[in-house]
Amino acid sequence: MGHYDVGVVGAGVHGASAARHLSVRGARVVVYERDSPAGGPTGLSSAVCRAYYTNPFLGWIAAESLRMFGDFSALTEGGDAGFHRTGAVFLHGPDDVPAVRQTVDMLAGLGTSTEMLFGDDLTRIVPGVNDRDIGCAVWDPGAGYADPVGTTNGLLAQARRCGAQLRTATTVTSITPGAPVQVTHTVGVDTVDRLLVAAGPWTAGLLRTAGVRLPLIAERHFVARCGYPAAAARLPFVVADMPGGYYWKPESGDQFLLGSVHPAEEVDPDAPVAGVRDEECEDLAEALRHRVPAMGEATLRGGWASLYDVSPDWQPVIGEVAERVFVTAGTSGHGFKLAPALGEQVARLVLDDDPHPDLAQFRPDRFDQGGRLAGGYGAARIIG
Repeated sequence: MGHYDVGVVGAGVHGASAARHLSVRGARVVVYERDSPAGGPTGLSSAVCRAYYTNPFLGWIAAESLRMFGDFSALTEGGDAGFHRTGAVFLHGPDDVPAVRQTVDMLAGLGTSTEMLFGDDLTRIVPGVNDRDIGCAVWDPGAGYADPVGTTNGLLAQARRCGAQLRTATTVTSITPGAPVQVTHTVGVDTVDRLLVAAGPWTAGLLRTAGVRLPLIAERHFVARCGYPAAAARLPFVVADMPGGYYWKPESGDQFLLGSVHPAEEVDPDAPVAGVRDEECEDLAEALRHRVPAMGEATLRGGWASLYDVSPDWQPVIGEVAERVFVTAGTSGHGFKLAPALGEQVARLVLDDDPHPDLAQFRPDRFDQGGRLAGGYGAARIIG
């Protein structure tokens, strides 16, 4: 049995970020991971990074995370997040235009520059685009993508240099709230002054052992890997097509990824994740062909599937759920880009060290009171 200031369950990007921020503040931290760092959904993330958010707090956090990605090596004493700043284009239907204008103005007030595009400006940036059902687009110049495994390892490495212990292949099996919190795991039992559960799709199940029920579900989402046609323009930036229901992310060489921006089927997080199916990839490829006809000869090269931990409003669930037990989960597929800076606010919350007041909107009990946060555009709730 050991005793620590803070225990963190989960060494995905959110647990790693919280552990880093807790440790640099001098807390004695232990991180429990059932597999290996980034061994769950984090490692399979497309790792798109952007500041284009409809929620002001998340917009600010996302911009702070982009700043951290850009200076990751210095901030983590040598870590490599593999960050590529490419910019991103977001395509919207005509009904979205008023809300998009409000979002762009709100982000400008936060110091984040985005630009609305119409007509020729869009076709200049995305050659050959079919814009008949597009009302406007948004250009986010600071956006890009990163390496999810490198990001997680860089955060954890700094936490360990600050004294954090990392226990891999260690599954937490039950939690007993109190002062201190008792943590039972496959190697033994520890006590911690405070516990943070950042276990992604397994968060809800683990918290039930502490008598806590959260309305979080696991959804299966997939990514299709594709090859560019020889004659098609190779866009160097991310594209998210709200009417089409997909995003398009550049990869190395002649490859790119396609993923959905819509909700998916609920699954058991403890069951094997079904692999990507040919017809799923074809559906996304068809949506891409509609948007950019020159991509009609793109080749499908397989893909993979993983899990999102999804909240009822597709917004994060962050707060204290039992005596000295805290949670950060429910980021619903858009959490990677938030994690570096959000981890600081979560650490402040756990340590009772003056977190940002807007963090309170994500309190876990909001659903008990019938509250849901707004976010995204129509079915594309993942946009946040």
